[in-house]
Amino acid sequence: MAALRAAKQALRREIKGRVAAVSDQEKLRQSRVVSQKLFRHPKYLSSQRVAVFLNMQDEVHTDDILQDIFKRGKVCFIPRYFTKSSHMDMLRLRDMEDVKTLPVTSWNIQQPAHDDSDREEALATGGLDLILMPGLGFDKKGNRLGRGKGFYDTYLERCRTHPKGKPYTIALAFKEQLCAEVPVGEHDILIDEVLYEDKE
Repeated sequence: MAALRAAKQALRREIKGRVAAVSDQEKLRQSRVVSQKLFRHPKYLSSQRVAVFLNMQDEVHTDDILQDIFKRGKVCFIPRYFTKSSHMDMLRLRDMEDVKTLPVTSWNIQQPAHDDSDREEALATGGLDLILMPGLGFDKKGNRLGRGKGFYDTYLERCRTHPKGKPYTIALAFKEQLCAEVPVGEHDILIDEVLYEDKE
């Protein structure tokens, strides 16, 4: 267990260094490529209830994706992290204007306030069809390296007990976040697919 934790920490440091070396302009370019791949993806096109993250600086930018979700009339959910635990909820976002009203956390992420009880939580209602996932690193087998808090693994376990079942999961990644192999433990959940700019 300690060896796995150490291997993950070492890989996190390596990937953070690789992504930090990528210019803002290149991150934006790759984000647009990944977004366009998503917009053609059959699972995205057929999904009505979609969860998406509001990106940090070292993650694929999701502004275009948010706009597309609303343009297509899909129902959009975003994470609210409880930083003192591994608990996360997916709360409904009404429109792009709604994003501007969200407070910023100590992690510099926008999310609904902890006392915001007016928003629909995805699992309290119709569940989710698709979760677009962030992460630090990924391999082509669908293994994901998160930031170590377990938010998404814990949430996906909760999804499994919902009548709708586990949603399809797509990770959005820069090329620099791809690894030959991500070290995983028994609680790490495989992602269905990783979208990144490749040689297609």
